[in-house]
Amino acid sequence: MIDFFHRQHYITHDGSSSFRLNDINEQFHSKYGALQESLHIYIHNGLNTFSDTSTLCILEMGFGTGLNALLTLAHQKERTIYYHTIEAYPLSLSEVKSLNYGTLFDEKYLQPFLEMHSDNNNERELSPNFYFKKRIETLQTSSLKRNFYDLVYFDAFSPTVQPELWEREIFAKILATMKIGGILVTYCAKGSVKRSMRAAGFEVKAIPGALGKREMTCCVKK
Repeated sequence: MIDFFHRQHYITHDGSSSFRLNDINEQFHSKYGALQESLHIYIHNGLNTFSDTSTLCILEMGFGTGLNALLTLAHQKERTIYYHTIEAYPLSLSEVKSLNYGTLFDEKYLQPFLEMHSDNNNERELSPNFYFKKRIETLQTSSLKRNFYDLVYFDAFSPTVQPELWEREIFAKILATMKIGGILVTYCAKGSVKRSMRAAGFEVKAIPGALGKREMTCCVKK
């Protein structure tokens, strides 16, 4: 059985923090750079595709270090954002303090970032027009609103580590919680995963991946 709490902090190639699971050497982010990976997948190919949307509802599967949420806040612009995330294995306070994101971002984001990690199960306005809620539970047991989310960041551990999160039933649950025209983005481009996405009802396409990966996946709810 995998111990998801046996984690080691390390610095990725672009200088940004991440963690790895010691027992199986599974990494939270690409070794080529946590920051560049999150920017490429979730901001450039996710958030920025909604540049003309004034209010955006986002669901993140796998909060992890909080980097995706922090980047979303930093790239909020004039939008009102409702950011909901699910995490079954949250970082400890000491692990959060070991992250070096405070040196990579404007100081004004530090307090909201710390609050993302400390406040669970309550929606709060962490910054003007940025509403955040983190739920400590599994995706399987989570109750999600139907037809609510515009954008999904699917950032679970790999199918090798958590195969149960990459099945058709899971993607059908995600599809139901998204609006028509909603987009799901993920680092994973495995063929069996894309087949599960299509079987759930998504339109699936492969696009260029972050540094070190040939492809990533973008799905649309039609």
